[in-house]
Amino acid sequence: MWSAWACTEASLTVFLNMLSLRAGDQLDNYRIESLVARSGMASIFKATDTRDGRTVAIKVPHPEMECDPVLFDRFTREIDIGLKLDHPGIMKVLAKGERGSVYMVMEWVEGTLLREIMFEQKKLPQDRAMRITARICDALDYAHQHGVVHRDLKPENIMVDKEDRIKLIDFGIAGQQGSKRLTFAKLSQVMGTPDYISPEQVKGRRGDGRADIFALGVMLYEMVAGKTPFTGANPFAIMNDRLLNNPVPPREIDPAITPELQEIIYRAIERDPKNRYARAREFAQDLEHPELVGVADRPEMLDWKKRKQSWPRTVLFYAAMAMIPVVIFGLLLYAARHG
Repeated sequence: MWSAWACTEASLTVFLNMLSLRAGDQLDNYRIESLVARSGMASIFKATDTRDGRTVAIKVPHPEMECDPVLFDRFTREIDIGLKLDHPGIMKVLAKGERGSVYMVMEWVEGTLLREIMFEQKKLPQDRAMRITARICDALDYAHQHGVVHRDLKPENIMVDKEDRIKLIDFGIAGQQGSKRLTFAKLSQVMGTPDYISPEQVKGRRGDGRADIFALGVMLYEMVAGKTPFTGANPFAIMNDRLLNNPVPPREIDPAITPELQEIIYRAIERDPKNRYARAREFAQDLEHPELVGVADRPEMLDWKKRKQSWPRTVLFYAAMAMIPVVIFGLLLYAARHG
């Protein structure tokens, strides 16, 4: 598909026309109702399927995505994964059908982003936070059983309705069993969000379902404590913090948080994935039966004030990152002169 949709003037014209879609415009069998959201990667429209009157969401990639094979692969992978998964807690991608251009059609979901709920309420009641988290676990367990790891789990990618039912959205950087390994050159597009990615992802490893469990543990911490467990002045400092330091114990922030809930959070955000919940359903079971959770005497609750820094490693990392474009330019220049 990439070769067929390479960066041609014709394809760019098609996509620019799609970006200018307005209420009442027709896109194949879909009538555009309104623009819902626009990100750096794509625009999302609310639309109506004129064949049956069904309300849908349409995701249209931006032209620059079409010109970048990594980003384009991300978009097509999201379509393939969406067609593969069928669970009430995961936004459903509808069949491709005959289309005159590349875009994604999804079910329309009524609800609010978890990020908006957290922004408005600052901290959620413990029982609600645990209920929402358990439902996310159920959707994750289904995805993991079908060989899919989300890898970018965060409040911005979770819809919550009035009954606290959830929908996981945006599987753009999800991993599938059997898919090609992602290289360091693709790190910026596929690694995820610094506040939520697991330590193994920070180290450049692919990660499995336990990476999603770590991200969900961070989200649960944030829901009940009102802040994320790892901090820093920039994304690299945040990632470095989770590799070296322990977070402030949730009960230090809010003593009303139960010891059992604090223990559940610690089990989800263990630095070593071997010590985390092995399956999302195990995470859910503890959330649903906290009275059965044994509270461990953890060193993390005692030494969290000891903050470590790794300045030499950080400086070397920044230096290496700065050298990448220089090396690429040198290789291109050499090829041009000796080609």
